[in-house]
Order: sequence, then structure tokens, then C-alpha cells
Amino acid sequence: MIEAGREMAADPGGGADPLVMGVRDRWDAHGLQGEPWPFMAICSVARLHQLLKKALDDELKRLDLTRTGYFLLTALALTTRGSARLSTLGRFLMMHPTTVKLTVDQLEAAGLVGRTRHPRDRRAILVEITPDGRERVNEVGAALEAPGSAFAPFGGMHRELFEALQPARLAAGDVEPVQRAD
Repeated sequence: MIEAGREMAADPGGGADPLVMGVRDRWDAHGLQGEPWPFMAICSVARLHQLLKKALDDELKRLDLTRTGYFLLTALALTTRGSARLSTLGRFLMMHPTTVKLTVDQLEAAGLVGRTRHPRDRRAILVEITPDGRERVNEVGAALEAPGSAFAPFGGMHRELFEALQPARLAAGDVEPVQRAD
């Protein structure tokens, strides 16, 4: 949307993004160095993170799961055998070992995961998703796509959002380039 020679980002409700309206005009007026875009990008991504986190938490609360529990269950559901070492889960999910253990304790008490000894390494503990745990992951997936869900305002933009963020993550060295076979 253009108004009086200024670009403004419209929100779906017809309003304008205060970040764009206020920052761009004031940046130069207050003598700030450089362009306002890095600051605005950081603020926008942080705000989107808050919105997505709240929407996810609202859905997870209905299903009696924490965000950490959901991530851990989903990670297990994505493994070949539905199990992983505690240490592997911690690295994959970028969680402190204590957080992983406490989350597994909660999920185990709810019957969503179980623990077993590793068959070849007696020191290692495997966490295994149960059928109830797999069902809970599927319930969350269905809930996140339901028209009345807390995610409904995002209108199925998840893939587009993911794809839009990948170039920035690649530039930051967070992900590796993928060679596609055509």
C-alpha cells in the first residue's frame, strides 16, 4: 500500500504495520546510521515468532502437550525406528540434556514414550515413541491444519513462509545448499 509517497505494509484487517509506518520516517530524522531494514526485519521475524509460538501453544494446550514435548515426540516419530538416544534428541532439538530428560519424564508419565536400554551400548538409554505418542503427533498435525485452529489465520502459508526464510538461513550458514536432481 502506498500513502503520501511512503510504503506501508498492510495487515489483513486493512490497517498498516506500525513498524513500517514509524521506523522508516524516523530513522533518518533521528540521524541513525545505515538503513532501517535490518532492524525492521529482526522485529518482524521476532513478532512472527511470537504469533506462531502462541498459536502452537494454544493448540498444544488443548491436546495436553508442551511445545518441547511436541518437538520431542515429532522428532521420535520421524526416526526410522521411532526411537533415539537421549543425547541424540538433545543435539537434534538443541536442548540441554536436563531439559530432554525432564521432558521425557513427563511424556513417559503420560504414556507417550517409553525408555529401553540400547541393544549394543549398555550405557545408553533409548527413548521410544508409543502408539499413543504417535497418535498425539497426528492429532497435533490435524489440529494445526484445521480451519478453526489457532493456525487458521496463517491460511496455509507455512510452506511459503518456510521457503521465504531459507535463503536467509543459507546466507547465515545455518543450512547447507541442496543440489536438486531435475
